[in-house]
Parts: sequence; C-alpha cells; structure tokens
Amino acid sequence: MSFLLNCLKSYPPQRVFDHATELEYGARPPTEAPYRMAPAELAELRKQLDWLLEARLIQSSKAPYGSPVLFQRKQDGSMKMCVDYRALNKVTIKNKYSIMNVMDLFDKLTKAKFYTKINLRSGYWQVSVARGDEPKTRCVTRYDSFEVLVMSFSLTSTPATFCNLMNNVLYEFLDRFVVYLDDIVIYLDSLNGHLTHLRVVFQKLREYELYAKKEKCEFCCEQITFLGHVINQGKIQMDRKKAISSQPVLRLPQFDKSFEVKVDASDRALGGVLV
Repeated sequence: MSFLLNCLKSYPPQRVFDHATELEYGARPPTEAPYRMAPAELAELRKQLDWLLEARLIQSSKAPYGSPVLFQRKQDGSMKMCVDYRALNKVTIKNKYSIMNVMDLFDKLTKAKFYTKINLRSGYWQVSVARGDEPKTRCVTRYDSFEVLVMSFSLTSTPATFCNLMNNVLYEFLDRFVVYLDDIVIYLDSLNGHLTHLRVVFQKLREYELYAKKEKCEFCCEQITFLGHVINQGKIQMDRKKAISSQPVLRLPQFDKSFEVKVDASDRALGGVLV
C-alpha cells in the first residue's frame, strides 16, 4: 500500500487548505534572538536541521521575522525540536473553525462492529504553509535562519487547518467514517462493506499524497482505542491507561480575601503552602 511510509521523504504538495498566517492590522514582524543551548542540544540541532534541509521541509531565509528554537524531551528520551512561535501567534488572527463534538463521534462509532484506525505520519508536516506566508515561519538558530515550509504544531490554529483539509479530502464519505485531527477511523457493521470502504479511503489518500504511519494503524478490528476511550461493538469506556485521578477540591478560594504564605525548613528540604 503506497500510502504507508516509514518516514516522510519530501515537501508535501500545495493544496487548497494550506496553513495561512494572517497578521493583525499594523502588526510588526516579531523578531527574537536564538535561545542558548547546551553542547548536546547544539549537536542534535545540527543533526535535525541537516535532515530537514535534505527533506526540503525548511530553507534558508533572510526574512524580517524570527522565532527561536528549543528542544522538548520525549518519553523515549529523544529530543524533539520545537519553534517558539508565541510572539508570532500573539499577532496572528485566529481561525474560528469549529471542530466536531467528540460525543457525536462516539455515538456513531458505537453502532459499528468493525473498525480501522489510520494515523497519518507526522500529520501536520503533510500540510504546506500557504504560499507567501513562508517568511513568517522563519526560525533563528546559531547556525542559520530557516523558513519552515510545512505546518508546525506550535503555530496557532493548526488543528483547524488540519480538520479543514481532512474534511475536504474525505467530504463524500463523512457519514461512513470519522475524521479527527490526524486519526481517521473507518467503521461499519459488515466486514465486506468495511473492506470496500477501506479501498475507497486508500485511493483518496494516494490521490492527495497523504501518508500513514504503518506501525500505528489498526485494520479490521472489533475493538479500538480512540481519543482516550475503548470502543467495542456498541460499548464505550474510558481507557484505563489514559484515565487521570485527582483529589477532590474541598473548597474553592475566595479571591476577595487576603492570603497567607506559610513556610518551613529543615536540613533536608524547604516547604511552603498558600492558605
């Protein structure tokens, strides 16, 4: 299946629903200096920049914009490069697109017997930045400055852009399967009909050059986990692995009254509480 890839290899095609960044009237291009990095981070930065350049996902830039780069450590210990677009997002007009209510999705899924879940590989990176908006994505590093040619998760309104794209690509099938961000769930109560739907969806993904992450796809299952819930032939329950428990709030604070900070210390630790 040609839409299943181990990694993205090149810049995605231009589409109708590319990610646009429209600034507020009179806003000045935000520019910040690069963040300081440890030697290990600098080595990782050079490595990831080389890969992004080779994949043609970034290009050198001298635009008047500039957002710094930092790293976020993943659960597996690897480092994910992020661009801090907070200053740019502050002067960007937000996309007010409404994402479908999650409970409406669950209502449809519980009526099916067979499910297939397709996860798009690096979903946001499969969406191009709108032509002419590339300079606004410029990130600054110790080695050079680069325009990011694909949609970064740290840009504002990216979920809305992605939902717009997927709903456009799969518009004629929306009553038969669910699209939610970078997960596509196909569902039906008969196996033969489900296989027919799979072929149609695969063809659409190939047509629009959208690629799935093979190791995260599930095909023709009687049970799937979706949005933190386990769905199984008419039943839906919270995924125990995702459930979060917390102590109940005994009383809400009264902000019209004064607060006290009480502290204590020993040879081993310092502590404080707001009362």
